[in-house]
Amino acid sequence: MQKDESLDFSLWMLIYPLFFGLTIWAVYWFELTFGYDFSDFGVYPRTLKGLRGIVFSPFIHSSVEHLYSNTLPIMILSSALFYFYNKISWKVLLFGILLSGFFTWLIGRPANHIGASGLIYVLVSFIFFKGIFAKNKRLIALSLVTVFAYGSMFWFIFPIDDKISWEGHLSGFFVGLLLALIFRKEVLRKEKYEWERDDYNEENDPFLRHFDENGNFIENVEETISEAESTPPKVIYHYKEKDSSTD
Repeated sequence: MQKDESLDFSLWMLIYPLFFGLTIWAVYWFELTFGYDFSDFGVYPRTLKGLRGIVFSPFIHSSVEHLYSNTLPIMILSSALFYFYNKISWKVLLFGILLSGFFTWLIGRPANHIGASGLIYVLVSFIFFKGIFAKNKRLIALSLVTVFAYGSMFWFIFPIDDKISWEGHLSGFFVGLLLALIFRKEVLRKEKYEWERDDYNEENDPFLRHFDENGNFIENVEETISEAESTPPKVIYHYKEKDSSTD
């Protein structure tokens, strides 16, 4: 059976992404203010020490430009995740961070890989493929919007710039696809017509109330209903005399 989930808005769907955005800016502010450099806490491939970067690297950025380029996408995409996939949003974020970081640790060049871009690629890939797999018109529309807004990011999963961690991007893209396959079941409540609902009652249907029991159209339903309610039911008795004659 497919799992259902309605699109109910909650303020937390905006608070969580905003909190993450403020956190990565606060980390960078702390580095500048107190003279720290947290780059060593990034993912350093195939070293035991570098494993800690799987958790810490999404919060560390090398410059204001790097930070700014990641802030809006991560907030917008995570907001979409919490709204359209609220039931599995935290699983996607958690597994997305851990798995993308781990694959970066496996395939990356010997350097500190930092930034939230790996998670961004997880979200872009997951939202796109999940909408296609779900075959839900709202999710497909979300997929198309995602491609339109972030489709140019696809090229950065290839080694076209030595300063960019294409390994992190590729890992994130692959993990997003993997999670879309894992969570392939529908998570949005399918749209139902009124008469398909379990609590449907024909007598309360506004459309059917325009017709009487013989299928005749009733022009003024309210008058008919009020007359029926105000007029007491009539009971008609028929008497038949008993034949007293005998043979």
